[in-house]
Amino acid sequence: MKIQDLLLNALIVLTLILSAGCEADDPIKEDAPELITNVTLTFTPATGSPVVAMATDPDGEGVQNLETDGPVRLKPQMTYILEIQLLNALVNPGDDGYDISSEVRKEADEHMFFFGWSGSIFSDPAGDGNIDSRSDEVNYRDEDVNKLPVGLTTQWTTVPAPASGKLNIILKHQPEVKSATSSSDVGETDLDVEFDVIVD
Repeated sequence: MKIQDLLLNALIVLTLILSAGCEADDPIKEDAPELITNVTLTFTPATGSPVVAMATDPDGEGVQNLETDGPVRLKPQMTYILEIQLLNALVNPGDDGYDISSEVRKEADEHMFFFGWSGSIFSDPAGDGNIDSRSDEVNYRDEDVNKLPVGLTTQWTTVPAPASGKLNIILKHQPEVKSATSSSDVGETDLDVEFDVIVD
């Protein structure tokens, strides 16, 4: 075999090795659950002041769980727009991974909030939410590019008489599996928090 042929074969082998190495180092899409330490619910009525409730988990994935700052107190027969803000306070504001709500919006086709409640605290939507059954009613006010609900913004009307119960909010991460029927059992759980609600 000529020296030129040996050099050509060596060059081919080296090119194949380098190509394989580049492919192995290509970034892989991460579908890990979001790290959420701060949850803020803002219930805004048509008239009057917003009602703000918070839950915090100062150690992130540590031993502590999200703890709420007290019950959510809503007025009877009032319609509210609920906005959910999610933060990871373990990183600095402005850093990637701090504003989780923004990440959920950017990846809306991979995320969906599910809601469940007890105590008949809402007249609209009726029922007990879609955590136990995806087809149950929730008034979503936002959607992804596929026209599927997200849940950062929702609408709620309280019952006319005093009542109390619990509001459970679950955020699921459903990359490539979110659909018109994907339930709260599908995907990774980014958030699972429960607030006491008092209507009076």
